[in-house]
Amino acid sequence: MKERRLVIIGGGPAGLAAAVAAYDEGERDILILERENELGGILNQCIHNGFGLHRFKEELTGPEYADRYIQEVFKRNIEYRLQTMVLNITSDRVIDYVNETEGYTKIKAGAIILACGCRERPRGAINIAGTRPAGIFSAGTAQRLVNIDGYLPGKEVVILGSGDIGLIMARRMTYEGAKVKAVVELMPYSSGLNRNIVQCLEDYDIPLLFSHTVIDIKGSDRVTGVVIAEVDSSLRPIPETAKEYSCDTLLLSVGLIPENELARNAEVELSAVTGGAVVDENMMTSVKGVFAAGNVLHVHDLVDYVSEESAHAARSAVKYLNDVNQFEEKIAIKSGNGIRYTVPQLLNGNADYQPLNIRMRVDNVYRNARIVLKVNDEVIYSRKRQIMTPGEMESLNLADEIVEKMKNSKNVVFEVEAGK
Repeated sequence: MKERRLVIIGGGPAGLAAAVAAYDEGERDILILERENELGGILNQCIHNGFGLHRFKEELTGPEYADRYIQEVFKRNIEYRLQTMVLNITSDRVIDYVNETEGYTKIKAGAIILACGCRERPRGAINIAGTRPAGIFSAGTAQRLVNIDGYLPGKEVVILGSGDIGLIMARRMTYEGAKVKAVVELMPYSSGLNRNIVQCLEDYDIPLLFSHTVIDIKGSDRVTGVVIAEVDSSLRPIPETAKEYSCDTLLLSVGLIPENELARNAEVELSAVTGGAVVDENMMTSVKGVFAAGNVLHVHDLVDYVSEESAHAARSAVKYLNDVNQFEEKIAIKSGNGIRYTVPQLLNGNADYQPLNIRMRVDNVYRNARIVLKVNDEVIYSRKRQIMTPGEMESLNLADEIVEKMKNSKNVVFEVEAGK
């Protein structure tokens, strides 16, 4: 069995940023395993701009953003394998992978960074009635067909779900000459960035129907239409509001799921809310030496945050390999009223911190509200926000004195406090 110090699973934005940061931290034995035939991950098909505003202070397309990191990997001569499928990892960090040059290979890693990304939720997960005609695609599949393969999936389109990929594909399909009849959203708010609602829908007069869903798909060989109905406060369709929209294509943008089959095999503890691993402030999972970052940990809205988080995980992994800051005591960070989840979910009680970054999502739209941090029921930190939405991640940098108070408590809770 071969041995490697640091193995990064995934060569997308998370894996690339992790590899560069680990190298710059002093680690030289780094291996990236990527299942596709090129580095860059999902960014290769995201040809729209809007990437890199935080990280590079300029507006880049997805491939341009990826290439910035790919070139840094090349400069450092970091080793990588393409068309390599990781089949399994174990709790003692043994990795099984296969490719056509090495065949079936086992390696023992000193540390692993999971940077596997996420996948789209399929039609079967949302139980839409109807037959199984051609013309039903996930938004990401349609994006690949248009941007990589050069095929137009359809000419009259309805999009279910207002996630960022669905919003961007509404604009992209319009560019290519298709007619987007409507974007339909089950919730009373969008799960995408507000800027995408403006730039991708409002600028093109594409209707966005909140509190609506698709209740039936028409057609046998090919989609001929969908039936859309309003939903009540319990998200149940209201039959008398049903209306049929003619179309030949239905795109689904109904959520993303972290690719955590490998983590599950390694007996990593997973969050029921995010679908990703439960991690401490070092991005280390419940399995020692296994770290997670990017969309495999929790679904991000900005790739800039993916890069930042992954670099932090890599620096932590290098410290782990060098036996620095190994701690056992864990303090749970709880999600209170209005907060869906936080990352990290745990703190090492006797660790020394740089300013601690906490990322979180709220569970509804809140205006003129505050995010508060309570320690033993006392508010020790408060941040006012004019508006918070589930589609936009909140990011807090907590100073050392705040973290010290968290470390000395057994009851740490983040909550949303309504405006007064």
